[in-house]
Amino acid sequence: MFTTRPTLQGTFGMVSSTHWLASQSAMAVLEDGGNAYDAAVAGAFVLHVVEPHLNGPAGEVPILLAPAGGEVRVLCGQGAAPAGATIEHYRGLGLDLVPGTGPLAAAVPGAFDAWMLLLRDHGTKSLADVLKYAIGYAEDGHACVENVGATVEAVRELFETEWTTSADVYLPDGKSPRPGELFRNPALAATWKRLLAEVAGAGDREAQIEAAREVWRSGFIAEALVRQAGRPTMDTSGERHTGTLTAADLASWSASYEAPATYDWNGWTLCKAGPWSQGPVLLQQLALLPPELPAYGSADYVHLLIEGCKLAMADREAWYGDADAVPLDDLLSAEYNAARRRLIDGTASHELRPGSPGGLAPRLCEHARVVAPAEPGFDPMGAGEPTVARLTADGGTRGDTCHLDVVDRWGNMIAATPSGGWLQSNPVVPELGFPLGTRLQMTWLEPGLPNSLAPGRRPRTTLTPSIALRDGAPVLAFGTPGGDQQDQWQLHFFLAVATRAKARGGLDLQGAIDAPNWHNDSFPGSFYPRGMRPGSVTVESRMDEAVVEELRRRGHDVTVGDAWSEGRLCAVARDPEAGILSAAANPRGMQGYAVGR
Repeated sequence: MFTTRPTLQGTFGMVSSTHWLASQSAMAVLEDGGNAYDAAVAGAFVLHVVEPHLNGPAGEVPILLAPAGGEVRVLCGQGAAPAGATIEHYRGLGLDLVPGTGPLAAAVPGAFDAWMLLLRDHGTKSLADVLKYAIGYAEDGHACVENVGATVEAVRELFETEWTTSADVYLPDGKSPRPGELFRNPALAATWKRLLAEVAGAGDREAQIEAAREVWRSGFIAEALVRQAGRPTMDTSGERHTGTLTAADLASWSASYEAPATYDWNGWTLCKAGPWSQGPVLLQQLALLPPELPAYGSADYVHLLIEGCKLAMADREAWYGDADAVPLDDLLSAEYNAARRRLIDGTASHELRPGSPGGLAPRLCEHARVVAPAEPGFDPMGAGEPTVARLTADGGTRGDTCHLDVVDRWGNMIAATPSGGWLQSNPVVPELGFPLGTRLQMTWLEPGLPNSLAPGRRPRTTLTPSIALRDGAPVLAFGTPGGDQQDQWQLHFFLAVATRAKARGGLDLQGAIDAPNWHNDSFPGSFYPRGMRPGSVTVESRMDEAVVEELRRRGHDVTVGDAWSEGRLCAVARDPEAGILSAAANPRGMQGYAVGR
């Protein structure tokens, strides 16, 4: 299989992320004696600095961790809806969807507390040790990737006329960040330096981390976040609104651990976050596969994966959310998936077809029952989380986020997908140097659904990192940016690794990442304005033309995108028997890199 780079192999440690500075900063922590969890925290805070258009400290992060010799756990860094975030409140403002930007879309920020909990419970380094890399890049500057400046230019008018605190950071002297020039965020550096100063006298390493969590929840950071939520802010509705986040919301929420959702497939066990995320979509897609797969990359193979995805995503719409009783066992059962598999025939479905697990009747949001058209100018190559491919003057965005994987010499492994709180989500909090997030846009303003907006309930996130076990041992951590596309791209990657790719005695991670990929949008999007394109499939132009034509013959509405446009996968792996570690990163976007030795 052709690859753009080698699959890295070594024995000391491996890191893969969506930005080379985050990867190398995490590797520096490993070289300094830290473990995978210390390294991940350092890399994550660097991602806030170098990919500010894709994530920030007030965003969210689901984390999967596999401690050496321990059980896989999920660390949930997805904040809940504030106490004042009721359907009645939003409907009373004349809204039928949660805006895609602005403080009304802000959940309780979850990322910072999750990283602190990880560092406290599983790390070995001090808070100062892991924050110094991010502080350095924010204070002394870093050379921005092109997409940072392109994002700022796309929302320049909004920043200059409405979100002026964002202009102060991202348009200094009226100029957006440019490749090859140092860009600084002194306000962000000052925030972390003040935090370190305030917790320095708290005691030992763990006491300082606990003190930092309290500063975030009730100290100067919390006070600034609440002030910002109360400022009238222009959002995608075209109106100025204040948010619902309060000091009590921040003080009462913390990140938490839980067991993963799992599915066994051909000797592998896939671990995902639960149905408050879209993670089980990957598990359902595996459950829908027949015992024998068509030839890899053939039209039959691509068609099968697309149609299975549609069924799993329809179930996501009907059943997933942070509700009390999501019938996940039934959704993953052999009987249920055998019946669902019979719905897949030789033609492309253009319907949204949720199933009835356990005999329960599915219920879809009114917005989903009426086929929601895509907004004018919808670009299928840019669907998903925020990306510069789809930006509007009001900050409305589609397309991307971040990802980070680490494995160390002791066998500790982690996969994390940080997102939210990006520069085009909300105005920069002037005292802090970063904005609030917008994850509440994924909830529905219709009562009685698993993903209805409700105080204290987590919005169903698209963020979905993965850890895979082989014969019970953790061997693979992977994930990708891309919103609704994440578990589509991950399925193809995982199947390529699991069924056909071997190189130099190990898993061919790079070959599986580089293989031509695709996605479909045949279900309501998770991001404002929640459009969908029934029957659509977007493929890379490197896909075999005969396969493309056969997909069209079967009724798929195929868009041929750029040659390297589908996915930004990262992966690390560990062979428990040979003691070999490996890593690979996506060449698409020209910024993801793996490092290791």
